Amino acid sequence: MRKKTFLLLACTLSFIMITSNLFAQQKTKSTGTIVLLKTTMGDMKIKLYNETPLHRDNFIKLVNEKYYDGLLFHRVINGFMIQGGDPNSKNAPAGQQLGTGGPGYTIPAEILPQFKHKKGALAAARLSDQINPKKESSGSQFYIVHNNNGTPQLDGGYTVFGEVIEGMNVIDKIASVKTDAADRPIVDVKIISASIVK
Repeated sequence: MRKKTFLLLACTLSFIMITSNLFAQQKTKSTGTIVLLKTTMGDMKIKLYNETPLHRDNFIKLVNEKYYDGLLFHRVINGFMIQGGDPNSKNAPAGQQLGTGGPGYTIPAEILPQFKHKKGALAAARLSDQINPKKESSGSQFYIVHNNNGTPQLDGGYTVFGEVIEGMNVIDKIASVKTDAADRPIVDVKIISASIVK
């Protein structure tokens, strides 16, 4: 009888420990660094995924360096995406073509099948396959998906490393602005500041 009681107790304790461990792992995966992006059209909160550590850590580094403060959303396509992160966009005169700037390095791809290009997905821009067969990401340029159905044609081609968790309406507002032939907004849409809030 004592043996059975001991065995039952041992099994129960093992089950509790395994369950607690799984819960802790799940909690760690579900939480992530939160970035507050203040723009001239409203604020967004973005969660960075822990499963893409190279992109997460690089984005945190740039945010802490105030790299994004004052940059523009220089490419906006309604129903597709809004793009920013080009350092050349800071104080860029009207009509200047943008989209080629960066910090001087790329990031190895971290393309994971579980992270799709759903609306609000944060992904890294990059050069085309012809000159970038490893699909390495731009060191600073990013885009946020603007399409209620997502943009599945981009899945598997670009690293998705976060998602907007507050401020979806701000994406809509930015996406609806008038743009020129190069998809640059006629009236600048600026990132006022980016900061880590969690």
